[in-house]
Amino acid sequence: MDTLMKLGSENPVVIFSKTNCCMSHAIDTLIRGFGANPWTYKLDQLANGDQMEAALIELGCNPTVPAVFVGEEFVGGSNEIMSLNVKGQLKPLLIKANAIWI
Repeated sequence: MDTLMKLGSENPVVIFSKTNCCMSHAIDTLIRGFGANPWTYKLDQLANGDQMEAALIELGCNPTVPAVFVGEEFVGGSNEIMSLNVKGQLKPLLIKANAIWI
């Protein structure tokens, strides 16, 4: 869990995903649409991906991907990100995290 939290805090936006997950791609595309450049960890391509996935389960991620950190804070998965976007709260969150400036 410590590794996961450390990685999640190293960039303004961090996404944990898998290469074959369409929701991970959709969330990545949504965030990039605001002009942010998220750092993405593809768990199925990492040697310790299984351990990281277990840590995501401990955080309450079910399904485990996508899991999104913004501004060093765990925000949640696709449902939480989409909900923030619909409410108009995603862009201000990205601005606050210095992921975007406008």
